[in-house]
Amino acid sequence: MPKLDAFPSINNASLSRIGQRLVTSIASVCILGSAALLSGCAGDANDETAGWSQNKLYVEAKDAMDGGDNAKCVKYFEKLEARYPFGPYAQQSQINVAYCHWKDGELAQAITAVDRFLQLHPGHPSVDYAYYLKGLITFNDNMGFMGKLTGQDLSERDPRAARDAFEAFKTLTTRFPQSKYTPDALDRMRYIVNSLADSDVNTARYYYRRGAYLAAINRAQRAITDYDRAPATEEALYILHKSYEALNMKDLSNDALRVLKLNFPESKILVTGIRTGADEVKASWWQIWRK
Repeated sequence: MPKLDAFPSINNASLSRIGQRLVTSIASVCILGSAALLSGCAGDANDETAGWSQNKLYVEAKDAMDGGDNAKCVKYFEKLEARYPFGPYAQQSQINVAYCHWKDGELAQAITAVDRFLQLHPGHPSVDYAYYLKGLITFNDNMGFMGKLTGQDLSERDPRAARDAFEAFKTLTTRFPQSKYTPDALDRMRYIVNSLADSDVNTARYYYRRGAYLAAINRAQRAITDYDRAPATEEALYILHKSYEALNMKDLSNDALRVLKLNFPESKILVTGIRTGADEVKASWWQIWRK
């Protein structure tokens, strides 16, 4: 261990320089601290929620949600959760944020918020509602102006979102069969199944009309296998019959025709080329086919 006098001595000039640096550092810290404090005060002055109690913030957020002011709804509920993370409204604020994002058309943010809620609170009393809301967000039957103008329905869009919605509704109905949201979820699931079957038949029809008979057969078979008893099965069987006929595969063509007549004895598709009810106005989600 070195002796005490082995360390270099510090003269008065060195002490003076150290003192000056220390004073400069302290002054810098004070200046930065003052700037931060002033900035914080300015931020609080511009925040209309500054000084609001937990209850008032919740009431204002709920009023914004009920009044359709979705941007303010998100803002207030996020502030409520951030300021009072262990308060009685914190968990409900998270699911309300998801709802307000959805109503504001911010679907990606809505899904992120509802997934966060489900991950953090798997045992919350509102988990059934969270799955229902997730299904509604991905279901997204609002086509907007262009969708209404063209008459496009769910079967003519990318089916991925429909499948995501189906899975959310399926989780709800399986885990919470007594939930008040389950009957509506079941209705929507039936509609989604019918729409997915229609999507496959639309594709099979496209292939058939272009002479791609094997591709038409594959897609029609998938519709029949995956969506048993859906109305689109009628046309899928018809496409199978006509595609096998075009390929001169008479036995398979006759088999498809036999199954078609057996399951749809009143069908006129062999005469008209259009399945039963296909010429009617396309239904909204709530005008669904039931088993």
